[in-house]
Amino acid sequence: MLDNPRSPRVRSVAKLAKRADRNETGLFLLEGPQAVSEALTFRPDLVVELFATPTALERYTTIAGLAHEADLEIEFVSEQVLEAMADTVTPQGFIAVMHQFPMSVKQIFANEPKLIAILEEVRDPGNAGTIIRAADAAGADAVILTGRSVDLYNPKVVRATTGSIFHLPVAVGATLQDVRDRARAAGLQVIAADIKGDDLLVAREAGFLSAPTAWLFGNEARGLTDDDLALTDRAISVPIYGQAESLNLATAASVCLYESAFAQRA
Repeated sequence: MLDNPRSPRVRSVAKLAKRADRNETGLFLLEGPQAVSEALTFRPDLVVELFATPTALERYTTIAGLAHEADLEIEFVSEQVLEAMADTVTPQGFIAVMHQFPMSVKQIFANEPKLIAILEEVRDPGNAGTIIRAADAAGADAVILTGRSVDLYNPKVVRATTGSIFHLPVAVGATLQDVRDRARAAGLQVIAADIKGDDLLVAREAGFLSAPTAWLFGNEARGLTDDDLALTDRAISVPIYGQAESLNLATAASVCLYESAFAQRA
């Protein structure tokens, strides 16, 4: 059992909370039983190391079974070691070190997607991760984070996806112009979610949400610039019927993605 929180091995895992170390190693940190279970179920080939406290493994026996099926060894650690490794204040008994696995934008559009989410300068990790989770739930084919958005492998992004990062392709690093061009070449309309756009109900009644669509979501504070909007086919806004000043970006994105999902499946 690993029981020294100051050991070099523990420190090397903890360093993955920093982007520079993730970029250098090509690895990232995964925390918690739900995320680890999803990784072992969908992408066990990405697991480099798997750590757990004895108490946690007793509680989540299915994880032991999944690790055994994948021929992966679980290394026991003390609570103090787990806390030293983790990015969270109260880790939930499991940590995995994973290989990064972004897909290229070219590959995403080669698969003839019908619904994707594009994140342009989305900086909040919780929003980015929640949008990936919402896209997964809505049956979207992929998510693309442009180079101006938060790092996909930021621990807070990974946690917010609750495992959806292993369910659908996610590309990173492309420019919005390149993504727009590839989307149009693949037959997708590009729709911006923007407060200056037409009411979502108008879009629903017009019927064009059933077409293959790439939804574009912008920065939490500034939204999309005029230059960004010029790259899109149209802009749509989510109406607010109550007294709320605005909608959280991830909430608005969820509504937009589900509207397209409903229309495409009708």
